Amino acid sequence: MTDIGARTDDANASPFGSGLERLTDGMAVPALLGAVLLAYFVVPFAVFFAQVGSVDVIGGLADPATRDAIRTSLVTAPISTAAATVFGVPLAYVLSRANFRGKRLLEAAVSLPLVLPPIVGGVMLLTVVGRYTPIGSTAAALGVPLTDSYAGVILAQTFVAAPFLVVTVRAGFDDVDPRVEEAARTLGYGRLETVRLVSLPLARNAIAAGIVLTFVRALGEFGATMMVAYNPRTMPTRIDVLRIARGLEAIVPIALALLVITVGVVALVQVLVGSARRY
Repeated sequence: MTDIGARTDDANASPFGSGLERLTDGMAVPALLGAVLLAYFVVPFAVFFAQVGSVDVIGGLADPATRDAIRTSLVTAPISTAAATVFGVPLAYVLSRANFRGKRLLEAAVSLPLVLPPIVGGVMLLTVVGRYTPIGSTAAALGVPLTDSYAGVILAQTFVAAPFLVVTVRAGFDDVDPRVEEAARTLGYGRLETVRLVSLPLARNAIAAGIVLTFVRALGEFGATMMVAYNPRTMPTRIDVLRIARGLEAIVPIALALLVITVGVVALVQVLVGSARRY
């Protein structure tokens, strides 16, 4: 009877009480420190949305230059993400599974765009694809200029954003037990079949996360894009132009559009990944 009564008391206990007990059980200090950083994240969003009501958002988005910038970003960012995915997922798998001389150097090369200031990455890209370089001049002669063009925007976005996909997807492949792949091989599957039927499905959450990170990073890329292709203007470059010409209030409409697109993509991927997990 005592055990039953104790279990009944536990079942009737307030969830808030148990939560408070967990906080006081060595979690209060970490929770407090984490709350400071969380507030630092949330407060700027709250202040930004408080300003939205005093700004003509519809009028700002109706500006032809702003609409062109939104269109440019929505065209180039998916292409950059697709290119990063096509080439980055295989690279991530090689880094996860293969051992070879120079692997550490290759890993460092993948990480370089992550640690470089984007504007420096743009300068480096110009030394390869600039108008007066062999590659840049040849491409321009063929009618496909690699600077101040959609191609230039895509090159800049991919350079800065693709490492996020490689690093994230590699972590996903690292979490896949190699013995599962070996078991598939013993059943007669080849290497590519094993990757397609076993490794990719098991790492799909990491791949989805990598694609999302790459897309939102490409969508928000400014520094390298400004150096390689200031025109056609993307959403971030348009924001910079508006800030200089008209002040902070003028950037609210396009900044809101950028935020809505980013949050919408993240939410959509979460729904798709969650649906796939249930089946």
